[in-house]
Amino acid sequence: MPTSWLQLSVRTGAADVDALSNFLIERGSPGVVLKKTGVDAFFAHSKDDAALRKDIQVFLEGIAQISSFGGKPRLRWKIIKEQDWRNSWKRFIKPRRVGASFWVTPPWVEPPKFRRRQVITIEPGMAFGTGTHGTTRGCMECLELVADRLQGGEFTGLDVGTGSGILAIALAKLGARKIWAIDNDPVALTVARENLRANGVATRVHLSGTQLNRIKKTFSVAVANLTAETILELACALEKKVAQNGYMILSGILHKKSNAITRCFAAKFNIVKRKRAREWVTLLLQRIE
Repeated sequence: MPTSWLQLSVRTGAADVDALSNFLIERGSPGVVLKKTGVDAFFAHSKDDAALRKDIQVFLEGIAQISSFGGKPRLRWKIIKEQDWRNSWKRFIKPRRVGASFWVTPPWVEPPKFRRRQVITIEPGMAFGTGTHGTTRGCMECLELVADRLQGGEFTGLDVGTGSGILAIALAKLGARKIWAIDNDPVALTVARENLRANGVATRVHLSGTQLNRIKKTFSVAVANLTAETILELACALEKKVAQNGYMILSGILHKKSNAITRCFAAKFNIVKRKRAREWVTLLLQRIE
């Protein structure tokens, strides 16, 4: 166990947060906290610190060249002693209200008592989706709207790129009878499996690394919180998974790329809701064909 840790705080544009957090996880951070204007990450203090700092600096310089942020990312390093580690890492993660239905909370915090909200417990770590990012929140709010529209009937759900499993858990808690959740990242599948179990919905979610085009079923609602580029690549397979009059929720889309997504699906889907959170757009579509 390390005797001390490095805390890295980076302030950059909202559009750069996902790529940066993924890089920091790949570089060995066991704890990444997403914020509106940047990322806090933690690393074990070791003899490799100089190489770590250099790699991150080079990555940030690369981001600066293509970013719309309008300035260089700002970073700050701090050494944290072991006895302060738990508080320094965990104090950033608080229970959060998401939509009208949920408290999203880490396992070490008791959420406030609120009878009309259900609790989703997510262990922050090496998979995307803790309820703090605008794209995750947008998907969960659209899932609430779909569940209201489907109230009184059984419905099924598909979560493409499940990450932490939070959207599959939300589907289960909103009443979906059966959910399929897929991801091509083995780490995400491990994290999602634990989160599904912790929330008591593992028996209702079929979790796997199956490729989207190999799934032959159709679903009442399909949700994909990915990127605009990945959504366009998967467009043909995605639309085939949505049942007649069913819904599709798409997010991870930068505002400037959202029109390309709506055009791609315009022949078979109507726009029900378009939700923007800073640079991010979430789309709720309904199949009309």
